[in-house]
Amino acid sequence: MKHNKPSMTARKVALNIVTLGSQPGMDTVLPRGIVDATARLLVVSGAAGERTVRLARSPRMIAVYEAFDWMLPGQFEAFAHRKAFCEQQVRDSISSGATQVLVLGAGYDTLCCRLALEFPGVRFFEIDHPATSSLKQKGVEALGASENLHLIAEDLGERELSDVLRTNANWDVTAQSVILAEGLVMYLATEAVQSLFRQCAASVGQGSRIAFSYIPSGEDGRPDVGRWTGLMLWLQKVVGEPWLWSIRPEELSSFLQQHGWREAPELIKGSDRHGVEFFAVAAV
Repeated sequence: MKHNKPSMTARKVALNIVTLGSQPGMDTVLPRGIVDATARLLVVSGAAGERTVRLARSPRMIAVYEAFDWMLPGQFEAFAHRKAFCEQQVRDSISSGATQVLVLGAGYDTLCCRLALEFPGVRFFEIDHPATSSLKQKGVEALGASENLHLIAEDLGERELSDVLRTNANWDVTAQSVILAEGLVMYLATEAVQSLFRQCAASVGQGSRIAFSYIPSGEDGRPDVGRWTGLMLWLQKVVGEPWLWSIRPEELSSFLQQHGWREAPELIKGSDRHGVEFFAVAAV
């Protein structure tokens, strides 16, 4: 992310969700209410104008996304499956007794905004870079913030997550919780990913889980998204948000065990891969 500037990737993902709302068949995949909530949040926060959002809803934008799908096959619709996966993990966790939800690098995601109203007895938290979080806060306040929703503006590159949570009066390190790291870890250096999982494990109680998406590694150890990997790595670097971390799926279980978690594939319903990303769940 460029210093002191809102994340362009977060904006792109949110607009992608708006566009997917106009894609035939995606209404059976996307969580209920996510498209309209995302569109409203983008506008009232100032992250995108009404004209931009209208364009995102148009058939023209579906055609644009599909035209580029040859480079990352399936990735356009994968964002819908990723949102559905994350929301299902939260709902399942709450049904199993979780009383805290934490979304890391939330961007303009509306999960916490929507579910905080539905589950008033659960505490919802978001942590994001201050430049992005400030716009999100503006939008949430305009839409009407719920008392059990807590937006935390922190640069986790400058302050450790465990310290942020430990010093937050509303967070309980002993409570059963669910953490989401959607579309996040690929943007972190290896040491930062290792530290993140250790800190998450130290900040939650028994029965907690972490759900995340990641990009697999190729034979050269770099993120591998197919034949156009080199071009994609270059494009991500050009926009200032390069992919830094990846892992082979067969090595994930060992990695998680080394950093305080147990891989829990039994908690995943359906496919664990959509587009170029894998979905994973770990538990403590």
